[in-house]
Amino acid sequence: MKLTRRMLLLGTMLSAALSMPSTEALAQNADPVQVGLIAPISGIYARPGTVMRMGAELGVEDVNAAGGIECLNGAPLELVVIDSGDSVEKAANAAQRMVADYPGLVAATGSYLSSFTLAVTEITERANLPVLTLSYSDLITGRDFKNVFQTSATSGAQAEIALPIIMNLAEEQTGKRPKTVAVITDNTAASLSSVERMKKGLLADVGLELVSEEVFTPPLSDATSLVQEIRARRPDLLFFLPTVISDSKLILEKMQEFRVKVPTISFGIAIAEPEVLNTMQAELLDGVMSAVANWGVKGQEGLIKRLNEVYGEPWMTQNAVSTYGDMWLLKAALEKSCSRDREKLAETLRTSNFGPSQYYPGGTLSFDASGRREGASLTIIQWQNGVPVTVFPEEMAVSAAKWPSE
Repeated sequence: MKLTRRMLLLGTMLSAALSMPSTEALAQNADPVQVGLIAPISGIYARPGTVMRMGAELGVEDVNAAGGIECLNGAPLELVVIDSGDSVEKAANAAQRMVADYPGLVAATGSYLSSFTLAVTEITERANLPVLTLSYSDLITGRDFKNVFQTSATSGAQAEIALPIIMNLAEEQTGKRPKTVAVITDNTAASLSSVERMKKGLLADVGLELVSEEVFTPPLSDATSLVQEIRARRPDLLFFLPTVISDSKLILEKMQEFRVKVPTISFGIAIAEPEVLNTMQAELLDGVMSAVANWGVKGQEGLIKRLNEVYGEPWMTQNAVSTYGDMWLLKAALEKSCSRDREKLAETLRTSNFGPSQYYPGGTLSFDASGRREGASLTIIQWQNGVPVTVFPEEMAVSAAKWPSE
């Protein structure tokens, strides 16, 4: 058979195609893109840190299953977990190790407590390492840093959003608005930020008089004096801001022992962790509400089911859903910057709008000049029938809110 020019051309093209690596081969040959999770994996805050790891691991798995970072030849994400420990000093030391031992990190997430995040980001800022964080404190994004991105609403903003909702719910379901409030809070940065914003006009704005404020250092050894003060003051509401599960348990059990019955509104997730049920009757928690930055909501049933199947987690807390979302946000930023360079990635996060916010309540996937996510809102959850469920925002709620009985 005589070879024609066309046959030779087709043969050359076929040979070239066969010699080109496949998309799968490119992904296998591409160096992984390292992202860090710095969170408390040991100590009294190990529970939330471990859950953050679960969410991040699922996020990395799903990003890689979707093709990794396409513009970097399908490079997969690789999660590097750093234990921040359970103190500010340990967290700062962990951050130093992270930037020294993993120079290939392009970004990080985590820290959990705002106190830890404040210390960690002092170090990551100098290393030009972009950090996403769920931590609430207003101070985190009030320092003119260029590499810190707060996916949650700040403590002050959360209090500003939550209090009118709580007051309106009380009036709708009881026919009257609460007039007095007591506060029990630990001395962590986010808790104190929330209380400070309340005292600087927010309580007055909604018609509440602060009749008692009790501040303690976690972990708490005895809640007697705190609860005796509440019993003496007899407030219409109790705002409850612990960050350690054991502290929540100790205070609520002491309230039961002293027969102190007051509608309890928490801020944060220490009251809603599954471990609470290991040592406390579900009836004791029934009706307790909490304002949190994030939670599993309607539309995330598939993700919640996977979390249960893989890790045995009964529900999706803010720590799991936020770090899961962080992996997708980092993928979007990496795709747009098409670079492993930290400064380029941070610039992309600062200047881009990645569209609607799927894994964080409210707003969009964009940040203002200070690093705060634009339009960020919150979720309000409530213990109902032994499960903390989302009751606000209404369009994301899985159940209707019920005013806590006294």
